[in-house]
Amino acid sequence: MKNVMVTGGGGFLGKAIVRELLKRDVRITSFSRQAYPALEEMGVRQIRGDLADPAAVISAFKGVDTVFHVAAKPGIWGAYDDFYRANVMGTQNVLTASRKNRVRCLVHTSSPSVVFDESEMENVDESVPYPDRYLAPYPETKAIAERKVIQAARDGQPVIILRPHLIWGPEDNHLVPGIVSRAGRLKTIGRKDDLVDTIYVDNAAQAHILAADALMDDPSLSGNVYFISQDEPVSKWEMANAFLDAAGLPPIKGHVSARTAYAAGWIFEILYTIFRIKKDPPMTRFAARELATSHWFNISRAKKDLGYRPQVSTREGLARLKLWMQGG
Repeated sequence: MKNVMVTGGGGFLGKAIVRELLKRDVRITSFSRQAYPALEEMGVRQIRGDLADPAAVISAFKGVDTVFHVAAKPGIWGAYDDFYRANVMGTQNVLTASRKNRVRCLVHTSSPSVVFDESEMENVDESVPYPDRYLAPYPETKAIAERKVIQAARDGQPVIILRPHLIWGPEDNHLVPGIVSRAGRLKTIGRKDDLVDTIYVDNAAQAHILAADALMDDPSLSGNVYFISQDEPVSKWEMANAFLDAAGLPPIKGHVSARTAYAAGWIFEILYTIFRIKKDPPMTRFAARELATSHWFNISRAKKDLGYRPQVSTREGLARLKLWMQGG
């Protein structure tokens, strides 16, 4: 790696990848819709643009040999076209720009939600198929994007796909704030003993760097998909309570059944659609299904091919999160 592009370099995961790259003698560029003072302080070159603009992406990728495509539109609610523009069109433009500029290595950040079929997922590996339907535009568009990346690999582009699950840590602007902002209103849903995989943000960043190194060393890995995690499934409700504790807040109280949560999600989706409400509903069908089922994955493939092992334990990560959240 000499000249590296990180799409969404100012985001939560993108910035962590940038920090890892700063340990090497490489030139780093971030492509985002806005400029980030933190990246400027790090000495990172920034190009502002829209991933849905093919000409802008092709121009930005000139001279780049390695790309980490991290940028995406996440969320459980919103207009399908907005998700499609960011996640599908953006990824297609990244693939095109990488091909035209002869990028040697592309690491694409996907999500385990692309294979979520609304049932329990326990110790599943990368052979699990895509489902026949999706309950939200985010997993559907990420699945379309992932398939495009796999097809690009079949056509000769050097690419690897990573599926990190529930990234968290200091500076988190999505998962942890979403839980903390609902403190006092949260309830457990479904079983209380189901397990999920998570991944501390520095471990996720490390996995991306390892993936790039591995692909450059062994081009035959191109097109492979890898689950990455803490390799330590935990109760989602214990984890949520740990996040609340890190913020100095009391644990979750109360419980609702999986069926009740799903019905509530259906009703909220109808009402929010009729009245064109853009903010996230308190519950959706997708969220209800995810919160009521287990999701943990076999990461043997990442260990074998990429040499991935989580360097920061969940306990250490929670200690760092607490210190950050309490201003330490």
